[in-house]
Amino acid sequence: MYGTVMIGRSSATLDDLRPLFDAWVDAIGREAGFIDERILADGGGRVVMCVRFRDEAAYRALADNPRQHEWWTSTMAPLLDGEPEWIDGHWHDL
Repeated sequence: MYGTVMIGRSSATLDDLRPLFDAWVDAIGREAGFIDERILADGGGRVVMCVRFRDEAAYRALADNPRQHEWWTSTMAPLLDGEPEWIDGHWHDL
């Protein structure tokens, strides 16, 4: 399994984000090999989002997908305070 972790700041609530992610899964994620996601919000604006895909090839294909770029720049990026930090890699169960 492969994926990414995004670390950023946002004033959006989980209630704001949930329908956006649901729409993303239906429009882009499911066909891109998306498996699941988790969001950690500290209540003070810090957000950590973990997203997993079936494999690295699926994740890289999504990263190169113009529809994904458009969704990110029009839907998610405006909800963040500045640029987030990204960590991409393989997920492992311990």
